Amino acid sequence: MKFLVLVFVALFAMAVARPNEAGVLRQDSVVEPDKWSSVLETSDGTKIDQQGVLKDVGTEHEAAVVHGSYSWVDEKTGEKFTVTYVADENGFQPQGAHLPVAPVA
Repeated sequence: MKFLVLVFVALFAMAVARPNEAGVLRQDSVVEPDKWSSVLETSDGTKIDQQGVLKDVGTEHEAAVVHGSYSWVDEKTGEKFTVTYVADENGFQPQGAHLPVAPVA
């Protein structure tokens, strides 16, 4: 659970630490005991969206699973970048057209 909080804080910090004065267009969050979701959208094109759920609650295999995405617009080129991800017991698994992919063995 601490990992998920750190991921959200890091993504939020990325969104608000940019040098320009982007305004918050949308910020929503829903937190329940076994699931949560949040959305942050700023005027500079940055967007963070995630949904999480606890699985196997009450067992020794209890784990949090988060599905989400974050995107931003490059200030110099205007190109939009998007990363989608799953974070679970197998770690953080990002995907994006701009990310390198390991060759198939």
